[in-house]
This record gives sequence, C-alpha cells and structure tokens, in this order.
Amino acid sequence: MTKTYKLPIGPAHVGLKEPVTAWLDIEGERIVDANVRPGAIHRGIEYMSRERNPIQCIFLAERVCGICSFSHSIAYAKAVEDAAQIATPVRAQYIRSLVLELERVHSHILWLSVACYSIGFDSAFHLGMALREKVMDALEALTGNRVNYAVTAIGGVRWDVTPEVDRCVRDLVAYYRNEFQPYYDAVINDPVVKARLRDVGVLPEADAVRLNAIGPTGRGSGLRADVRESSPYDAYADIPVKSIVPQDYFGECHGDVLDRYLVRLLEVYQSLDLLEKILDGLPAGPIAAFPKPVAGLAKMKMAEGFGYGCIEAPRGACTHAVELKKGDENLYMWKVCAPTYANSQAWPLMFIGNEIADAALIINSVDPCISCTERMIVTDRTTDRKAVYTKDELLKMSRQKTAELRRRMGK
Repeated sequence: MTKTYKLPIGPAHVGLKEPVTAWLDIEGERIVDANVRPGAIHRGIEYMSRERNPIQCIFLAERVCGICSFSHSIAYAKAVEDAAQIATPVRAQYIRSLVLELERVHSHILWLSVACYSIGFDSAFHLGMALREKVMDALEALTGNRVNYAVTAIGGVRWDVTPEVDRCVRDLVAYYRNEFQPYYDAVINDPVVKARLRDVGVLPEADAVRLNAIGPTGRGSGLRADVRESSPYDAYADIPVKSIVPQDYFGECHGDVLDRYLVRLLEVYQSLDLLEKILDGLPAGPIAAFPKPVAGLAKMKMAEGFGYGCIEAPRGACTHAVELKKGDENLYMWKVCAPTYANSQAWPLMFIGNEIADAALIINSVDPCISCTERMIVTDRTTDRKAVYTKDELLKMSRQKTAELRRRMGK
C-alpha cells in the first residue's frame, strides 16, 4: 500500500525568493496533490491609504512591489485619473511607456537569472546579474533612483527625457543586442537546461484559461493575453504590441517552465524594439496636467466616483481601483489586484506529477511577488473556524481587550 506524506515548502526556504507556503502531498519523490498559501505578508497598504490623499498614496503604490514599483504606481495613477477625469499629456504617456519597458527588461533579466540559480546554473545567474546593471543605470539616469523611481504623478510624470537620457537608453538598447544574445544562447542551447525545464510544471492552455493565468505565465501556455495588445494605453496606442507565445516562434507550446522561460527571453528583445520606437516617436509638449501638485489635489478633492486602471506589468495584468468622495481629501477606497494573485491559482495544478526537486522551480516560474498579493485571514483554532474580520470589528475587539485589562487591574 502506498503511503502519502505532507511536505511543507516555505514560507522561508532557500529555493524561494519570496515567502510562500506550499503544502505538498507526496508519494516517494512524486507530488500527487498540493495546496498553496501565499498570504505570508500583510502590510496594510490599502488600509493606510484611507488616511492619505491621492498624491501621498503614489508612494504607497510604488511600494506594493519593488521590481514592479512603477507598474503599480502607474496603474494606481490611471485609476485616480479615471475617477477625477484628468487627461494626461501625450508626452507624459510616452515617458510612462518608456519606463514601463525599462522596468520589464529589468524584471525579466532578474527572473531569468533567479531561474538559472534555482537549477544550479550559477554561471548564467551571475551573467544575468551583470547584465541587469545596465538597465538599472538607465533608470537611475532618468529618475535618480535604481528602484522606487518616484517618477509618477497624477496626470503625468515628474521627470522628462533629456538628450542625455535619450542617449543612455539608446546605448542600453545597443548594449543588450550585443550582450544578451550570448546569455540567450547559453541557456537555450544547453541540453541540461532543456532537460531540466521541459515538461516540468505544465499548465495546459485550457487550464490557463480556466484558472485565469495572465502575463508570461499565461502566454507560456499559449494564451495571447497582453493588455498592451488587447486594450492599448499610452504609447502602445500608437505602437502596436503583439503577444509573444511559444507556438509562434518554436512551432509548438508545452505550457511548461521552459516555455515560460522562453517567453521572457523573447520579451526582452521585444522591449528593446519598443524602447527605440518610443524614443523615435516621443512628441513635444508638457509632461504634467497641472503646473503644481496642489492644483491637481484641489481637482481630486472635488471629484466623485469610481476609477479603474489596468496595465501590463512584467508579471501580467496589474489592476487598481479607487473611489473618490467629493469634499474628502483622502481616498475613500483603493483595491489592488496584482498578477501573482491570479497566477497563484494555477500552482497546485503545476505541481501534480512532478518531483519534490521541481517544487521551488515551479513556484519561481510564475515569478511570484507575495507582498503584492497580501490578504489577511484570522483563524479561530479552537473551532477551526475561519473568518475575515473588518476594520470596525478588529477595532472593537482591540478596545474590548483594553477594557477587560482595565477591569482586571481595577483601573
């Protein structure tokens, strides 16, 4: 009779770049079932926004994710602009797209390197880390920061593209076209890498649709799902983007870790082309809808309604929703849905049929950002009853505990 054991992976694990727990049911080395719990981090960003005005919340949005900080801040800004009916100048739209593509290059190269590290391909890991420096230098030249760029503004951007920045980005494109190809060849032409990644963590196209897989995870399963193509925004309205799927380049799609790897490799080249086209088409004009932030804040304070913003982040569709109340300077509501929240639904299916040694690689193949997916649940262990508590309920419980302590102490 076969015995099944439960094996926890994480939340702190040397093979994972983010804290997430995967409970694996194993028979020998084979995974037969899995349950994933991504809620290992809760920072209360959405709650904190209720005590801040929309401009102050930009800096919260940037800290939802370190690698995708600009993606989150732009999706958030678009939501506020939608709610307050604020039009963004065309030049600012192009600059936003420029930084989004730089961020995509940075994110993909970082992920590709971490994936190599997961399988013990350390030379490719170090090569990727060296390549990553160039795009971080370009981001620093434009914004002054290598992470959390602080370039987003409601109704535009804070920094313009100068001739020096233009030259820096064009040098970056030329550099990667020369230096990224050896990295591409080192991975794709290595038979060990192919054997290690092929048919591991398979997510068929039909299941990708059913489980709402997005970004490179969905495209790695053959889905033509890219917000830049389906709902073009900013510069992508003028510069067409085509979803990259394995079958268009290799004739077939397996939906495995290797296909997700290939999609990200090819998207780096796509981003290099887009960077050149954005710079070539960069229009003249202002970079902000308001001469001073206080003017924009006054307009937002008098706005009433719901706003929605969605962009294609490096990991997939990043969605923000806000609600503004007339006369209230602070946000009334803000809800964030990050790509990892959608893609994590497919993890259990990816695990089944693979070996324990594949677990960390499968988790990392989604390029998870667990801090982006923060959700809180409280468990009553005495009855094993799970309940989600609202802000008012938690506040009431806190005050009741204080009152009980006062009673016991006779105060």
